[in-house]
Amino acid sequence: MTTTRRKVRAAIAALLIYSTLQLAGQAAFAGVDSTAPSASVQEQLVGRLTTRNNKPVLVNGLSAATGASIATGATIETKAEESATVQLGTMGRLEISPNTQVTLTFDAAGEMKAVVNSGCVILTTFKNTRGEVLTPQGTVGATDPATGGVIDMCKRAGAAPPPSGGGGGLFGLDLAQTIAVLAGGGIAALTPLFFQDNPSPT
Repeated sequence: MTTTRRKVRAAIAALLIYSTLQLAGQAAFAGVDSTAPSASVQEQLVGRLTTRNNKPVLVNGLSAATGASIATGATIETKAEESATVQLGTMGRLEISPNTQVTLTFDAAGEMKAVVNSGCVILTTFKNTRGEVLTPQGTVGATDPATGGVIDMCKRAGAAPPPSGGGGGLFGLDLAQTIAVLAGGGIAALTPLFFQDNPSPT
């Protein structure tokens, strides 16, 4: 009976180790793919989303909340009582009011552009970044890259400004890091259970 139990434990332990190695390999490949561009360029070309009270908004038609990455060309849509901010590091930020749909583009050359289909936004750019806000009717305003600036479309339209975003308390880990942490924690917690030799009760 004891020999059979030990064989089962050994088989389960071997399966856990094999699974962990597979997950670690996938995490390594994901890490290589995600860091293929230089770190400075990638940081500049990816925005970070913050939503009010961590309420989800739509990004390219999919639900997204605080901590989500925003790529250039993304369309962000808020509904009533929803607002969001996209932070772009040293380039600036875009504040999005409720009931707004906007497409945000940006590039390494220092260009930010917000095309507003409905609602209103506030675009803030820092030095060395040119920002522009447009609607289907034309350009609302542009900032000077020599000094940076603010385009407050909501104030011009007489609309309420977007409320400040609230933190969501997310871990901020990407997929590869999450897999590695879960796999490592799981094997560390479960391995002693399979290798301990508990004597049979007398």
